[in-house]
Amino acid sequence: MTDARKPQGDRLSESEAIERAKQGDAEAFQLLYDLHKRRVYSLCLRMTANTAEAEDLTQEAFLQLFRKIGTFRGESAFSTWLHRMAVNVVLMRLRKKSLPVVPLEDTVETEEEAPKKELGAPDAKLAGSIDRLELQRAIEALPPGYRSIFVLHDVEGYEHNEIAGMVGYSIGNSKSQLHKARMKLRELLKSSRPERAGRP
Repeated sequence: MTDARKPQGDRLSESEAIERAKQGDAEAFQLLYDLHKRRVYSLCLRMTANTAEAEDLTQEAFLQLFRKIGTFRGESAFSTWLHRMAVNVVLMRLRKKSLPVVPLEDTVETEEEAPKKELGAPDAKLAGSIDRLELQRAIEALPPGYRSIFVLHDVEGYEHNEIAGMVGYSIGNSKSQLHKARMKLRELLKSSRPERAGRP
């Protein structure tokens, strides 16, 4: 038997998988995809607020990875390098077209909220979930330019000079966009408060 695959318990490490993927090993590339697909998808979803776009952009990011993995030199963590590549893929798409904002509340309501609404007693955990959903909806309602700066800075933790380099804005413009995004977010969250107060 000449099976080149390692037994399940003897799985490749990420660094081994990277080296093998550079040599064109499809199984190693699959391992990298499995390790990072969730994080890349969630980044794309936060930046676009559109599930179909996020799925397309995730695939595009991994296509880019397949093409460019040979250029990875290990100067930063692989996850950081892939994350930056995914951000660039999303930003390129946002530059090409203005994406429509599609709220995710419909799918969330049917799967998450509907069964919980049947509960009669107040639930602190549910109240926290509703607050998180309101925040997510408010972020999704931001214009695409504001949303991408807000996600890059306040969610992903990039500095203004890094954002300026990625997006092609000046540092001052990045700071201005972030300020406007935060103001708009406060406004959106305030407008959802009276709605909640009126609920039984």
